[in-house]
Amino acid sequence: MEESALFSIRLSLQVASLSTLIIILSGVPIAYLLARRDFMGKELLDMACTLPLVLPPTVTGYYLVLVFGRNGFIGNFIYGLTGWSIMFTWHAAVLASYVVALPLMIKTSRVAIESVDKNLINASYTLGHSEFATSMKVILPLAKRGIVAGAVLSFARSMGEFGATLMLAGNLPGKTDTMPIAIYSLAGNGEWGKAHIMVFLMTVISGLFLYIANIYSKRIV
Repeated sequence: MEESALFSIRLSLQVASLSTLIIILSGVPIAYLLARRDFMGKELLDMACTLPLVLPPTVTGYYLVLVFGRNGFIGNFIYGLTGWSIMFTWHAAVLASYVVALPLMIKTSRVAIESVDKNLINASYTLGHSEFATSMKVILPLAKRGIVAGAVLSFARSMGEFGATLMLAGNLPGKTDTMPIAIYSLAGNGEWGKAHIMVFLMTVISGLFLYIANIYSKRIV
């Protein structure tokens, strides 16, 4: 296998793993907040978190460029402070995958948290446990199937992210060409044989992770 193909595979796994980790750390608290709290602007927050799920990835990528590009209000601040821009780096691929896949984590985790028996939650409060202790000992353990499912879906979505990544990270061989972008380039250049192999490998990798996750989730008690 060519070094360029190996690089794309490694980069896709790296991007998907890191973005999924960040998604879990941020997505579960957001899902808990939406499931367990009533506050002003709740539906607006839910809409904002869900929007990348329904928008075309290129539109999401365009918004990311406006915000994190060198002239964006966040990107410009970072560039002025450090002289570094996230644009056209593998970090941009992580950011794009994170934004696009986060709604899957929030939606599945929120449903799982909302489905926890309220009698068990009230019993925990009656026994003198704080909300934090109740969430850690009762709510999240009982919702872990949904959380695992959200993490798996987020990983799979991150592996397959293309549009937003292309907008923000670009298509730089040996630098930002994840597997979907590499497949796009190979097909565009008429290298169908190599494209077939990359498509097959990506299908096998994604299917393998989904299979392992499904087996693992069935063993969760």
